[in-house]
Amino acid sequence: MAYSEQVVQRFEAVLANPHKHAVGTLDRKDPKVATGLAGAPACGDVMQLQLKLDENDRIVDVKFKTYGCGSAIASSSLFVDLMMGKTVEEAKLIKDKDIALALDLPPIKLHCSVLAEDAIRQAMVDYESKNTPDYTHPILDQRPTESEVMQSELEPIYHPTEHDESDELEDSKRIEETHSMIGHNSNGLSREDFIE
Repeated sequence: MAYSEQVVQRFEAVLANPHKHAVGTLDRKDPKVATGLAGAPACGDVMQLQLKLDENDRIVDVKFKTYGCGSAIASSSLFVDLMMGKTVEEAKLIKDKDIALALDLPPIKLHCSVLAEDAIRQAMVDYESKNTPDYTHPILDQRPTESEVMQSELEPIYHPTEHDESDELEDSKRIEETHSMIGHNSNGLSREDFIE
């Protein structure tokens, strides 16, 4: 499946200058910052969206991190561009179909345009609940389960650090060919990647 010209251009622009395209994070402890996290279980794409709002609930800054294919990254980037300067209510009117049309996404990639729409909904839940006593983010502030702790303790046993460098090179090529991670500096993705 070939990517459309619009997807390729946007994806390459984000790679060439991530900061210009709002890749990054805001301080999620800031009461005017809303953080949403959305994922597409079918393919493993994940997007973190952060909005900074002014006193009139107008979006004055947006940052995102996306783990996924070129279509997911291009969709996230376009959505972020369309949100800047809008009120939250105006931003909610941007639909995944608008993104899919603008980027000429094929049917198999339509789920990529849904990420940002889901993320803004999650960000609004975060923003609205942020001023309640004992606030915690529903995903980012969760403590690891006992199972997750055990898994992390067993990780060095199952995946020792000594390895053949040629294997690492092959793994790196395979990862780059299948997914791109914008806004992250590691090959693995976990809840901690989204916590500042």
